[in-house]
Amino acid sequence: MHNIVKEDIKNIITHSKFGRVFFVSSFPQYDEEYVTKLLAIFEREGIVCRVAKGVYVKVRKTRFGILYPSVYELVTEIAQRDKAVIIPTGATAANRLGFSSQVPVNTNFLTTGSSRKLIIGNRTITLKHGAPKNFAFRSRLVQELVQALRCIGENNITEEDEQQIAKLLAETSENASLEYDILLAPIWMRKIIKRNIKKQDNE
Repeated sequence: MHNIVKEDIKNIITHSKFGRVFFVSSFPQYDEEYVTKLLAIFEREGIVCRVAKGVYVKVRKTRFGILYPSVYELVTEIAQRDKAVIIPTGATAANRLGFSSQVPVNTNFLTTGSSRKLIIGNRTITLKHGAPKNFAFRSRLVQELVQALRCIGENNITEEDEQQIAKLLAETSENASLEYDILLAPIWMRKIIKRNIKKQDNE
């Protein structure tokens, strides 16, 4: 019986897409303690990688080593499972929006779900339960932009940063939400966003 269960779970994982996240609770039809043991075996076989207690991700073995999914894909999958919203913060937000080309080794997110740490390869991902005000924005752009600008700092905004803000605002499809969201941003950010919207209007 155990061998059948092992093969069933192994087949599910093997035929799933790269980067798929599995939890001990992903196989409710089977004994949780046994599933925990199986996932640990599959980790040793290099089929999955343990990123947190009871959380595994399907990885890909290559001749260069183990290939992991992107941090954002991984965190998004976990958030979907937890029915949570996530927002990149700090240097993670700045990198995602193009203000910095440097990919941080330690990435940080705010979440409406539980706080936790994930380890993927040599990288640490921190999910921190955030205050509701951080999730009040209607558009993802302004939600992330506020976090990125907070990381850069009011007195450190360069002309290149302003150009990137204008570019992001020009490319967004969330224009209907901008007016509402701008009012939720800190005053100094509000001014920056507004003047870069005006730049678009004047061109």
